[in-house]
Amino acid sequence: MDFRIDLTRIVERYRAELAGPREHLALLRWQIAEGHALDRRDTFPGHLTTSAFVLSPDHAQVLLVDHVVIGRWLQPGGHWEEAEHFHLSAAREAVEETGVQGLGLHPWHQGGDLPFAIDSHDVPGKPSRSEPAHVHHDLQYLFLADPALPLVAQIDEVHAAAWKPVGALTEIAPRALERLLHLPRP
Repeated sequence: MDFRIDLTRIVERYRAELAGPREHLALLRWQIAEGHALDRRDTFPGHLTTSAFVLSPDHAQVLLVDHVVIGRWLQPGGHWEEAEHFHLSAAREAVEETGVQGLGLHPWHQGGDLPFAIDSHDVPGKPSRSEPAHVHHDLQYLFLADPALPLVAQIDEVHAAAWKPVGALTEIAPRALERLLHLPRP
């Protein structure tokens, strides 16, 4: 994988094929154009993260984590780590944080690496790391897994992992939820 070339390609493709009229991704695109090392978590004003919307096969439930630092329920995810594809970074985060079993990339992706959503959002800094408030450019991917299989939360990063009704995404990821609601039901 050539991180910069692949990121540029999928951001351009996302904007052409999926982005809504208010999804300009201006800061992300500016940072790419400026050559910022978005694969490093010490790059500011923002850097890349990946996350996973893990759905039950019927799309009725989504796997969420009670995040230790953020203090609320979110989709599993984290800072991008070296991977052959961006969606593999998101999958790794989901498995690490929740212990989810049988995780598979959702058919919507057609085996490719185009994100289901890209969300650039502000995050608080960490004074203990001399880290200022900054932006996470989050590439979000869809996965499927069986909610009947046991989960094992990674307690140093999350308080808990649990399957919740997909409507829980209303407060967490409204853009992704809107797109999810328009997907054909399996």
